[in-house]
Amino acid sequence: MIIPVRCFSCGGLVAHKWEKFSEKIAAGEEMEAVLDELGFERYCCRRMFVSHLDLIKEVAPFSASLE
Repeated sequence: MIIPVRCFSCGGLVAHKWEKFSEKIAAGEEMEAVLDELGFERYCCRRMFVSHLDLIKEVAPFSASLE
């Protein structure tokens, strides 16, 4: 869905770096190098990016509309 604002384990902020991460991955850079460059040293924070599935486009058509 949407990347969580904080890491589930340590509470560190992670969401503010999601766009840079996804841009660099789409450009073909190695995931390990991108995570190092963005400053994620803890395994728990790295897990937030590695295991995230962006499903918002698949779920959005089923959301309630305000009309």
